[in-house]
Amino acid sequence: MADFKEIVEKSKKALDKLEEKVEDISEDFTDEAKELWGDLKKKFSGVSEKLKEGIGSETDELKANLDVLEAKQKLQDIKESAEEFTKKIAAKAEEELDIAALRAHLAKMEAEDLWEEKKKELSYEFQESQHKVKKMAQEAAEEIEEYFTSLMKNFTDEGKKA
Repeated sequence: MADFKEIVEKSKKALDKLEEKVEDISEDFTDEAKELWGDLKKKFSGVSEKLKEGIGSETDELKANLDVLEAKQKLQDIKESAEEFTKKIAAKAEEELDIAALRAHLAKMEAEDLWEEKKKELSYEFQESQHKVKKMAQEAAEEIEEYFTSLMKNFTDEGKKA
């Protein structure tokens, strides 16, 4: 009976995990998908109840077996709908990923376009700055030349006096 109980508990945990996963993403469902999920959740709840009863019927092995068989029948009744629903949700998630990838690509292209515009502007500013820097460097060089020339004059003037 312990093996049976363990298997039933694992089944219940698997159902709980599935419900959690779908609940996590259900905020983004369309109204139609939310309605379908609500219906499936009610059906899953019936399966879950029967599994719980099967786990709880430790002393009555026949009842435990019947509860699990009933849970299986309830699952069979919704199996196709549940499979179709999960496939659609998975496809929708993949579509969302595709859309996200497309948005990222578009953002990259927009950034590249913006860079092209900025590059022209920055290039112009750089040219202006470069021109200013060259002019400042030229003025600095002229000042240095004048300074050393004036110092040299002291020598030539000193040399003339001596």
